[in-house]
Amino acid sequence: MPDVNDSAGSLTDVAGLAVGHWTSSQRPTGCSVVLCPAGAVCGVDVRGAAPGTRETDLLRPDNWVQQVHAVLLAGGSAFGLDAAGGVMRWLEERGHGLAVRGLRVPIVPAAVLFDLWIGDGRIRPDAAAGYAACEAATASPPAQGSLGAGAGASVGKLFGVERAMRGGIGTASLRVGAVTVGALVAVNAIGDVVDPNHGTVLAGGRGPDGRPRSAVAAILAGVLPPQAIAGMATTIGVVATDAVLDKAQAQRLATSAHDGLARTILPVHTMADGDTLFALATGASGRPGEMTVLGLLAAEAVARAVLQAVRHATGLAEPDLPALRDLA
Repeated sequence: MPDVNDSAGSLTDVAGLAVGHWTSSQRPTGCSVVLCPAGAVCGVDVRGAAPGTRETDLLRPDNWVQQVHAVLLAGGSAFGLDAAGGVMRWLEERGHGLAVRGLRVPIVPAAVLFDLWIGDGRIRPDAAAGYAACEAATASPPAQGSLGAGAGASVGKLFGVERAMRGGIGTASLRVGAVTVGALVAVNAIGDVVDPNHGTVLAGGRGPDGRPRSAVAAILAGVLPPQAIAGMATTIGVVATDAVLDKAQAQRLATSAHDGLARTILPVHTMADGDTLFALATGASGRPGEMTVLGLLAAEAVARAVLQAVRHATGLAEPDLPALRDLA
C-alpha cells in the first residue's frame, strides 16, 4: 500500500467553503462542487489547449461581476457542463446569488474533464447530478480518490489508453500565520504523476512489466507517442484562500497554482489537456494577501493534492486501469 497521507489537510480548511461529490452508479463519472454561498472573489487560469469551461470570461479582472457562489468540476467532457445548472438551482432555491431585479442569479464557473472512453459515454453528469453534489456538500474534509469529478479520471495516456493508470480527485491545505490556502484537484492528465521529491513516477503509462515508466525518458530516448486525441485528458481544480484578494490577485493566484501541476505532472498543459485552475478568496481571515507567499502556498497545495489523488485512487478491472495501490 502506498503512503496515504490523510493529514495533508483539505480545501475545506479554508473557512466559508463546502465540498460535495456526486458519483454515478452506472459508470465511472461524476462531479464535485465547491460551495461559497456567501460569495467569494474568483480568478481562473486556463493552460491546457483543449479546455471545457463555463463562465470564465466574467472572471477577468476588468469585468463587472465581483464574486461567485460555487465552482463546479465535472466529468463527461462538454456534456458535463450541464451539471452547473443544477448547482444554480440549488443556490437559487436558498436565496444565494447576484441580486438582479428581485431575483437571485447564482454565478457558477465550471470546468470539465474527458472520461467518455470509460464505460457508456452516454452517461454523464447532468443538472440533477450537480444538484445532488450540492445536497452532499459539507465543510468536513471531502473524500478523495476515484469519486466525484475524479471518478473516471486516468493518467499516463501519452502512449495509449491501454497503458494508463487511475487518476482521481485529491485535496490538501497549508496554513502560514493567520492565512490558509487549500486545493482540490481532479487529476486526469495525459502525462504521468511524479513525486517531485524523488522524481519517481507514481502513476502513469505502464511498460511491458506492468509498472509505470517515465514518458519523458521515453521521448528523450527517441520513442515518440502516437497522435493524441484533443481533449482526451485534462486536470481541473480549485485553489482557495481565506486572505482578502481582489479579482486581479485571484487571477494571479490561479496562475501561480499551475506551478503545482508542473511539479507533479509530466508532461503537463499539452494539446490534449484542458488544464484549468480556479482560485477563490473568501476573505474570512480579514488579512490582506501577500502574493509571493500565497503563490508559493497555492503551488504547494496543488502539488500535494495531485499526489493525494493518485494515492487514494482505486483500480478498475474493465478497462484495465490499475491504481498506484494495486502496484505496491
